[in-house]
Amino acid sequence: MRTAIIGAGVAGLSAAYELEKSRKSGAPVEYTLYESRARVGGSISSEIVNGAVIEGGPDSFITEKPAAAELCRELGLGDQLTPSNDADRKTYIVVRNRLVPLPDGLMFLVPTKLVPTALTPLFSVKTKVRMALELLHPPRPAGHDESVAALVERHFGAEAVDRLADPLLSGIYGGDAAQLSARTVLPRLVEMEAKYGSLTRGMLAAHQQMRAKVGAARPAASGAPKAAGPRGIFTTLRGGLQQMVDALETRIEPAWVRRSTAVQALEKTARGWRVTANGSAEEFNAVIFASPAWAAGALLTPVDSVLGAELSGIPYSSSITVNLVYDEAQLGALPEGFGFLVPVSEGRAMLACTFVHRKFLGRTPPGKAVLRAFLGGMKNEALLTEPDETLVATVERELREILGTKAIPIAAKPEYAQVARWRRAMAQYAVGHQERMARIRERVAALPGLKLAGNAYDGIGIPDCIRLGRGAAKELVAALVEAQQLR
Repeated sequence: MRTAIIGAGVAGLSAAYELEKSRKSGAPVEYTLYESRARVGGSISSEIVNGAVIEGGPDSFITEKPAAAELCRELGLGDQLTPSNDADRKTYIVVRNRLVPLPDGLMFLVPTKLVPTALTPLFSVKTKVRMALELLHPPRPAGHDESVAALVERHFGAEAVDRLADPLLSGIYGGDAAQLSARTVLPRLVEMEAKYGSLTRGMLAAHQQMRAKVGAARPAASGAPKAAGPRGIFTTLRGGLQQMVDALETRIEPAWVRRSTAVQALEKTARGWRVTANGSAEEFNAVIFASPAWAAGALLTPVDSVLGAELSGIPYSSSITVNLVYDEAQLGALPEGFGFLVPVSEGRAMLACTFVHRKFLGRTPPGKAVLRAFLGGMKNEALLTEPDETLVATVERELREILGTKAIPIAAKPEYAQVARWRRAMAQYAVGHQERMARIRERVAALPGLKLAGNAYDGIGIPDCIRLGRGAAKELVAALVEAQQLR
């Protein structure tokens, strides 16, 4: 079986790794990995500057999704896995140039503790009253899909959308709460509303159930070993996520990786698929698209115009990361915690800023501070055209305006600045995404040997991309084995 993998981000690399494992186990498998850029790894890009790990793309992955950590252990990187420093985790929202901490008891978007919610300056009295009355919401049967903003505003009001939902989701998706699908992005909240009505009551019930499960799982005997302490919400690699990309590269056949090779055309043939790249056509039994959905849509339109249109219709946002490395001696006291989020209503270029040296310990040398700013998103794509020096100057200015010159003195200049642009890199799960995916799956099922993997379909994070890439490869190998058994 010959398989073409289009796109060498983490999804494509994971698919190639899985096919290579099957080949080494004796399966008659070959593959060619096409990547239009000179480097593989997609948006994962790490470098070490004077001992500090600098991430140009994602800096970590969600711990509770196991696919990434499992792959790292398979690759011999288990001892490099580093949890986030959650003991010092604290996040702020910028409100009129003030840093307001997220109140205690806030479970993602749902307040669950009365006193911290009542005392926080994050919300007005009107919104706090609305949050208290939210406990009286009756159950609401799940109907048609709606935006996250519509769901949150119905329960907690417009101010909660502006100061909570929008900045939190912008930090995750680079998207707009008014466009993102509640059913896809926040399925648990949709289920809670249908069952309990009140999201607060639903979240409290879920929390109680979790505590009961943990209590039931504790060893009864006093001499039994204690359960491990809580894991960090996020996990990274001590030397940067590039370690995973580099390790994957060493596990696949180098002769079958084609960098700087854009696929120009795709045809369905009687025996499989014909892929044309750099003017040369090759025949394959199967194709795994691990490229962005808009790129897959363009290539698949001549094969199936309906499928091509559906894939091309998945919206994407762009993002920019600006990393600044400072000598801590030149800085004042930064606020406690991991950093802050910036609502769009604040009218700033920055969407968020992470104090990297606090989020993950051991990746920054003593005496150095790394501040990582995020810009762009659905509402500020124009920033992509700004020169690097303009973006760096903008971030420095906004940091001083938000944190104050006592924290970032005028004389303090970064020892190193890095700007990374990611055009149309973050898929947006817009309202109706699940219905779109049902239509896409139906069209793909009618094209034998075609698989889709990446952040546009069923999860945007690194673990999701790894799961989908490896899953696509496993399905192809399983189909090959089944075909051989039927002969």
